[in-house]
Amino acid sequence: MASRLLLSFLLFLLLSLTAAHKHNLKQKYSHLHFYFHDSITGRNATAVPVTKLAAGAHPQSYFGIIAIMDDPLTEGPELNSTLLGRAQGLYAATGQEEVSLLMTMNLAFTAGKYNGSVLSVLGRNQPLHPVREMPIVGGTGLFRFARGYVLARTHCLDLDTLDATVEYDVHVIHYGKILDV
Repeated sequence: MASRLLLSFLLFLLLSLTAAHKHNLKQKYSHLHFYFHDSITGRNATAVPVTKLAAGAHPQSYFGIIAIMDDPLTEGPELNSTLLGRAQGLYAATGQEEVSLLMTMNLAFTAGKYNGSVLSVLGRNQPLHPVREMPIVGGTGLFRFARGYVLARTHCLDLDTLDATVEYDVHVIHYGKILDV
C-alpha cells in the first residue's frame, strides 16, 4: 500500500514538472497579506457549526464540532476594508485535550491581481497559539502548481462569541496560468 502511494506521488510530481516544462513556465514567488474574518454568531454569521460537541469531550477543546465557512478576506483588519476574496471550506475541532482545528479551505480571490485565482489550504490550526503554520497544497488560475505556507496570527478574538479576525501572511511558489488549455 505504501509503495503504491509513493509511486502515485512520484508520478504526480513527474507529470507536474513535465507540464511546467512543456509550457515553458517560470516559477514565481508571491507574498500575500490579508485578514480573515470568522463570525459564528449574529445575523451575518460567516461560519455555521453543523455538529455538536462530542459526548464526553473536554468542553474547552470543542472536540467534534465541524463548521462550514464562507469568510471574507480583507486588505486590513477592519471588516469594512477592501474585500479581496473569501475563505470557503470547513474546519473541524480534532483535538481532545486542546483546541486544534483541521482546516480545509479555498482562499478564493475576487479582486486585484489574483482575481479568479484560488489557493487551497489543508492543515492543522491551533488558534490559541500565537502563530500557526498551515500548508498550501495547490491552487488554480495564477496559482497553478502552488505550494507554500500560511502563517496565521490572531488579530482579535471575542472569547464570548468566538468571532475572530486573523492576520494571514501567505508565502507561495507557483507557475501561473497556462493559457493554451
